[in-house]
Amino acid sequence: MKRLAVIISLMLAVTPAIAQRGEPKGGGKAQGMSKDERQRMRDDMRDFNRDRNRQDRPQQRQLTPQEHEKLRRDIEGANKDLRR
Repeated sequence: MKRLAVIISLMLAVTPAIAQRGEPKGGGKAQGMSKDERQRMRDDMRDFNRDRNRQDRPQQRQLTPQEHEKLRRDIEGANKDLRR
């Protein structure tokens, strides 16, 4: 009986290592991308980051303490209504 328990525990311990051996390094999905697809993705990310970091977009204004407190109360009230 003890031998059976030891054999089963060893099998369970080895199974994840065997399963990982079949997976390609680097996640697998990125390896199927062509050189053009990778370059297009780099260009898209560069454009996205450039647009996101633009300096000419309007800055968000800070809430006054009164506005902040009203917003907090409104959110708490909405949460109470959701719980009902």
